[in-house]
Amino acid sequence: MGQVVHVDDADDSRLADYVQLADPAAQRRQKREELFIAEGVTAIGRLLTSGHRVRSLLVTPHAHTRLGDRLATLDAPVYVAPKEVLARTVGFDLHRGAVASADRLPLPSVDEVARRSNRLAVLEGLNDPENVGAIARSARALGIDGLVLDPTCIDPYYRRTIRVSMGEVLHLRVAQARSWPAALDRLRAHGFEIWALTPEPTAADVFGVAVPDRVAVMLGAEGAGLSPGALAAADRLVRIPMVPGADSLNVGHAAAVTFARLRLGGVR
Repeated sequence: MGQVVHVDDADDSRLADYVQLADPAAQRRQKREELFIAEGVTAIGRLLTSGHRVRSLLVTPHAHTRLGDRLATLDAPVYVAPKEVLARTVGFDLHRGAVASADRLPLPSVDEVARRSNRLAVLEGLNDPENVGAIARSARALGIDGLVLDPTCIDPYYRRTIRVSMGEVLHLRVAQARSWPAALDRLRAHGFEIWALTPEPTAADVFGVAVPDRVAVMLGAEGAGLSPGALAAADRLVRIPMVPGADSLNVGHAAAVTFARLRLGGVR
C-alpha cells in the first residue's frame, strides 16, 4: 500500500498537484506538466486499474476507508486530511472527499486506435466536459472501443470529464486528430464505415440500417451539430427516430441510444 501521510495544512507543498483545481490557470499548468486529476472514489478506483502511473492521492479519512483494499498495491503516497483541508487546497467544497493525480500517457494516433478497434465514436467540436464524460461512460458500457476527437474538442483528461465518465474514459483508446475532416479518410482506410448522427429527417433510421463489421459514429456539439464538412465526408447519415414535434436529444443521450443500437447488431 502507498505510504499513508496525515496532512493538516492546505499549504503543504506535497499537495501542489491539487491546488485550486477550479482555476483555469491551474488546469493549464496540469496539462503542461502532463498530469491529470481523477475526482471521487469511483473514478479513482477506475484510475487504479487503467495503467496510468498514479502520483498521489488526497483523501478524507472516510474516503480512505472506502478505497480500502484497492490501495493495496499502490506505489504512491496517500495524503489523508480533514474535509476542510481538502476544500482549502482544491478551492471548492470537495464533497466526494477524494482526488488523485496521475501522469498522462501519450495519446495514440488515429491509425493506432483504428487498427485495434471495430466500434468508434468520433466527436467534433465538443467542448462541454460533462457531455464528453457522459459519452465516454456510455461508450465503455456499450462496447465502443475508443474515441477519436477532432482538433477542437476538449481535453479528454479534463477533471470533470473524468468525473462524469466515472473514470471510464481512462479505459478507452482515445486519439485526437491533427487534421479534420481528413482524419475520417484514415478511418475509412482501415475499413470503417462512417455514420454521421443527425436529426435531419432525410437521414436513415438508425434502427433500420445494417451494422457493418467496423463502424465509426460521428457526434457533433450541442446546437451546432456536425459541420457541413463532416456530414459530407460521412458514408451514411443516420437519425434516431423521435415523436413528431421533438427537436433532438442531448448529445450524451443520443450517443447512448446509438451505441446500444450498434451493440444489438442486425436490422431492427
